[in-house]
Amino acid sequence: MSQTPSGDGRASPDADESHSPAPITVILSSRLMVLANLLKRGAILRYKRLAGLSSVEFGLVASLGRRPPMSVARLAEAVGQDKGQISRALAGLVSRKLIAKAANPKDSREVLVSLTPAGLAAHDVIVEGAQERNRQLLEQLSAHEFEMLLAQIDRLTAAAEKLLEAEKLSR
Repeated sequence: MSQTPSGDGRASPDADESHSPAPITVILSSRLMVLANLLKRGAILRYKRLAGLSSVEFGLVASLGRRPPMSVARLAEAVGQDKGQISRALAGLVSRKLIAKAANPKDSREVLVSLTPAGLAAHDVIVEGAQERNRQLLEQLSAHEFEMLLAQIDRLTAAAEKLLEAEKLSR
């Protein structure tokens, strides 16, 4: 008999121990990470196919979007990666004429980056692809289920933020 998790994420009591999944796999955060990773992997493949962008590159193009130019440091913070990795990806995007670099008129030591017209076109492909993927996901839920899911995600996000703060204080 195979094990099926109960509604609360714990194994059902009649589960066969020899076929039990690893305990971590039934934890909610692990299941959410699996979902997030599947969505990310699918997005990476889609944006590579549609816009020729790697994972880091599509993150940069998506973050720059239709915003005013921003510094490399601010962009690195926005995508959660170090400036070295961002700089390498930016160099590739600049050579492909998707991103333009310019000195900050307020501080000539700082470089600002922005999307070129070709970069804006790639951004539009990313947005369109994301909207299509979102539509496909939402087809699985009724409007009521979707509203409930959003409310639950908001509650869990607030709880996760509190857990993070508690961990920071426990150092």
